[in-house]
Amino acid sequence: MFSKVKSLFRVTAVRLSIIYTLIFGIIAVGIVFYMTGATVNVLREQYQASIDQEIDGLARVYNRGGVNSLVRTLDRRSRAPGANLYVVTTPQGQIIAGNVPRIKDRIMQKEGWTKRAFPYERYDDQSDREHRAIARVVEIPNGMRILVGRDIGEYEDVREIVGKGFKLAIGSMLALGLLTWFFVGRRALKRIDIVSKSSQRIMDGDKTERLPIIGVNDEFDRLSGSLNKMLDQINHLDDGVKQMSDNIAHDLKTPITRLRNKAEEAYALQSEPEVQQEKIADIIDDCEGIVKTFDALLMISRVETGSTVAKMEILDPSDLVGDVYELYEAVVEDAGKTITLNIKITEKATINANRELLSQAISNLIDNAIKYGGEVITLSATSHEGSLSIQVADNGTGIREEDRAKAVQRFVRLDQSRSKAGNGLGLSLVKAIAEMHKGKLELKDNKPGLLVEFTIPLKSA
Repeated sequence: MFSKVKSLFRVTAVRLSIIYTLIFGIIAVGIVFYMTGATVNVLREQYQASIDQEIDGLARVYNRGGVNSLVRTLDRRSRAPGANLYVVTTPQGQIIAGNVPRIKDRIMQKEGWTKRAFPYERYDDQSDREHRAIARVVEIPNGMRILVGRDIGEYEDVREIVGKGFKLAIGSMLALGLLTWFFVGRRALKRIDIVSKSSQRIMDGDKTERLPIIGVNDEFDRLSGSLNKMLDQINHLDDGVKQMSDNIAHDLKTPITRLRNKAEEAYALQSEPEVQQEKIADIIDDCEGIVKTFDALLMISRVETGSTVAKMEILDPSDLVGDVYELYEAVVEDAGKTITLNIKITEKATINANRELLSQAISNLIDNAIKYGGEVITLSATSHEGSLSIQVADNGTGIREEDRAKAVQRFVRLDQSRSKAGNGLGLSLVKAIAEMHKGKLELKDNKPGLLVEFTIPLKSA
């Protein structure tokens, strides 16, 4: 057996297969390390930017109200769900406020950013997982020090996911290499060489390059077809990211400019505190709108990439739709409109879905109907042929057929909706949630008005 294996390594095809396997392995390792480092660095920069903004806001609070106002603000923010890390210490290092019971003294001794992530404990934390964070420490004129930090669990999870993917990729590559060494001949090796050259051109930046398909429909043709589809999807996502960046710059430039102008006006009204407080309240409302926009973008990205921590469970669709109806019935009445519920779901029909995300999707559709629809809103749920159809219809002006495809894109707001509050992300989130549940979202004519249909598969018996 050993002599056969030894003689196999004398074959040029086998030696070339080993070389190609090593080359691809080195390239894969480089790409994985680069992508991991780049992803972690981007997340860290985002965290640091958010912390800097938080500290700037706290500085304004301190300038307006002094230490007492600053401590109250920190205490209030530290109690909010998903809050950042907040610690306030005396000049002697004693913690007097915040949401961290203990922290190492050396962290508070030096101003500025912590050199590396540090462990910390949370109040009432029952998990065994060690929490780590990055933070910035600032000192105020009376000697007290303030720490504002952010938990880094998210990008450590990213690193772990990429690490698992790396191990899986390396294992798969080695297994494929072994099969190649023992079962693939010269003809297969020539095809690998062609694929290798195409891959190199793709890595060199040629986005139009695709792996060759010779038409025999063997394993290589099927693999090339799948990889070509993946490359098409990558290019599509890349174009989507660029488009989203342009949309963010375009749609957020105006509110941020307006926010800056209001801040300048408020600053100039120091002699009129009542008017200044009204201006500051307007600024806070504008900030909330911008934060909601970024929250919606983050939710859409998490749903589309599958990184959301959403838990799927078996649900009764009748109960789910009924709960949303009860929640919005009073809201619709306060808006001066009416809503009716129509459920036609077969007994024992269930869906495998995430309750929070699905409720969010239905809520978004009802919100849109309240803002932009007519006076009568209908919420319907029907089961048929293995699928669940949830419809929200109104008798308003509707959306023209040529505009319906654009309406589900991010940041797209049609002319009839620009006069009302919104960020153009509601239908984008609904579409992402539908696709996450292996369903689809369709906009139809209600004659008059708009009918939005959200369809997902029922759970098989």
